[in-house]
Amino acid sequence: MSDTASSFDWNHIRAFLTTADKGSLSAAARELGLTQPTLGRQVAALEEDLGVMLFERVGRSLELTAAGGELLEHVRAMGQAADRVALAASGQNQTVEGRVAITASDVYSVHLLPPVLRELRTKAPKLIIDVVASDDVQDLMRREADIAIRHVRPDQPDLIARLVREAKGYFYASTEYLDHRGRPKTVEDLESHDFVGSGDVPRMLEYLKPLGFPIGLDNFRTGSDSGLVAWEMCKQGFGISPMADDVAEATSGIERVLPDLAPIVFPIWLTTHRELHTSRRIRLVFDALAEHLTRD
Repeated sequence: MSDTASSFDWNHIRAFLTTADKGSLSAAARELGLTQPTLGRQVAALEEDLGVMLFERVGRSLELTAAGGELLEHVRAMGQAADRVALAASGQNQTVEGRVAITASDVYSVHLLPPVLRELRTKAPKLIIDVVASDDVQDLMRREADIAIRHVRPDQPDLIARLVREAKGYFYASTEYLDHRGRPKTVEDLESHDFVGSGDVPRMLEYLKPLGFPIGLDNFRTGSDSGLVAWEMCKQGFGISPMADDVAEATSGIERVLPDLAPIVFPIWLTTHRELHTSRRIRLVFDALAEHLTRD
């Protein structure tokens, strides 16, 4: 490693981190609002400073080398620290004011958003936060919301998205239900149990059947398009329901069904307009959400 490594250019660090997250120079350049040649020069400058190769090209994408992968963990921590500094500085500035609408599922709106909203009220008291409980990605395109928390990455060119977490979900039921119907010991035992549906049940079954779950539409005796209503039904003993582990762990009277079963892994994308780069209030809220959602 060269002697200049102790005085990195933060722009080079940011270029490396964004390229690693996006998987290509072109996508990273769009994210940062740079030209691809400029971004490439910044990554190359960091490689020269470090004396190591950080990426290797595989087809049209870039993959981290062993050295790049080792560095990424430390660089990500640096990026999060920089975000916290910027958040604190921006939040104390009384010019950060106005309305910011956040859209998330009703479950996340109730269970995950309140802690970060309390932080924002302290850091930027003049902000007005409006929570839109919805799963509709079009909320952003209609400008009904400024920032969205979604499980699917949007493909609209006017939106940018950041993968903030790979979340885990399991099956849960109330202790009351399990005491009455018995605790399944194998996947096959699920065939005789009731399930609570949330959203599109046939689509859920399409995902579960290849995994060996012996359940069908007849198992779903109750359900709702509202995830919050479905979870309340589960809590009140109507049957078994899938749920994100962080939500379930904060819910009393609930047990994980088949605790040794592999988790259902799903992404959490934080999405906003490209206005993120020009609106201080949206950037402030976006960064606060990103920091909060990446916590374990």
